[in-house]
Amino acid sequence: MAHSSHWSEENRSPDTVLFDFGGTLDANGVPWKDRVFRLYRDEGIAVSPVHFDQAFYRADDSLVGVIPRSLSFRDTVGELLQRVSASLNLNDAHLTSKLANRFVDETHRQVALNADLLKRLSRRYRLGIVSNFYGNLATVCRNLELDPYFMVLVDSAVLGCLKPDPQIFLRALSQLGTPPDRAVFVGDSLRRDMAGARNVGMPHIWLSPASHEGEMPCCPGDPVIGALEEIQQWLL
Repeated sequence: MAHSSHWSEENRSPDTVLFDFGGTLDANGVPWKDRVFRLYRDEGIAVSPVHFDQAFYRADDSLVGVIPRSLSFRDTVGELLQRVSASLNLNDAHLTSKLANRFVDETHRQVALNADLLKRLSRRYRLGIVSNFYGNLATVCRNLELDPYFMVLVDSAVLGCLKPDPQIFLRALSQLGTPPDRAVFVGDSLRRDMAGARNVGMPHIWLSPASHEGEMPCCPGDPVIGALEEIQQWLL
């Protein structure tokens, strides 16, 4: 049975804020799959969304738990896009490298824009990241200069379970010594982030850009933001 995790006045003074990584901290609500698809389409690669989704998920799944934990963010993106291109039967190493570099550069720009917000949040709250990732989240966060702000990083491939499994959320909360009702989760996925937080009784804020228009929050009264900086109205 799902625990109550509706947003209320008493939730306005938590002591911990947990974040999703991909799509939340690095791209203002746009998942990696959608970002990569846009990059290919921008280069004139004609591929249907359905065909692309299949290629991306094959590539994405093939990296989980098999890459070194020390693999850099740039090399992770490069490996991912090489595998996406291979799944699309696109044999253009120069183009694939160009797309990977664009993805990396866009990510660095967005993370830099979030730096002041994270700095201010870290002065008031214990911060953590809970991510469905490949096993090298700690290295990636170090490369993106995110690690100074976060006390806990929980990587699904290291833990051995994926959001929305309650264990991945509870691991982060346990490491911080925070009960679920004293934390807030911020993420872009209704199914993985919002439902997972709800099921452990953690209030949650949905990062939902215009592309999600028409979808409803998982709980009545949930805060919905269109950009990460908007969490200031709820948490600062």
